[in-house]
Amino acid sequence: MPSLSETDRQSLLELARRAIAEAVSLQKSTEEISPGGVFAEKRGVFVTLHRLGRLRGCIGVVDAFEPLGESIARCAANAALHDPRFSPVRADELPELEIELSLLSPLEPILPEKIEIGKHGLLISQGSKRGLLLPQVAVEHKFGRDQFLEETCRKAGLNANAWQEPETQILGFTCEVFSEGECAGEQSADG
Repeated sequence: MPSLSETDRQSLLELARRAIAEAVSLQKSTEEISPGGVFAEKRGVFVTLHRLGRLRGCIGVVDAFEPLGESIARCAANAALHDPRFSPVRADELPELEIELSLLSPLEPILPEKIEIGKHGLLISQGSKRGLLLPQVAVEHKFGRDQFLEETCRKAGLNANAWQEPETQILGFTCEVFSEGECAGEQSADG
């Protein structure tokens, strides 16, 4: 998939910020979303929130059943209010939030030896259990390939070596990752 223009990136980040602000401050969902252009694409997306350099929420969708604009608005609000690992974002935290978007490529089967740290994200599943880690997670935590596979298995609720079992499905994907700091012309250590 071709890379987005800087204008499209900025528009998607502005939509995410508006959705978070409306969900946190007004307890309502964003209703006005442009129906065309990049907002109409069907892609998986994850919205990651950082506050003062620390993870504050992350919610996403792998399977793109709705337009990207709707997915971003819903995932942004959910990352702020419904990530079970964190308390809901408060209105006084809004100015300190930095939003990062990860747009996913289609998922495809990948052999463990073909996984490139920093390039590929993983979705590992076995039966009804699924776990996903974005490519930047392996970089941030300095995972090697085996540890990345093991951590994705743990995220799925599987034992760490489940990736070696024949009934385990390993899917890989790439991401176009961008954040508010990058779009403002700053360097980011996130991607």
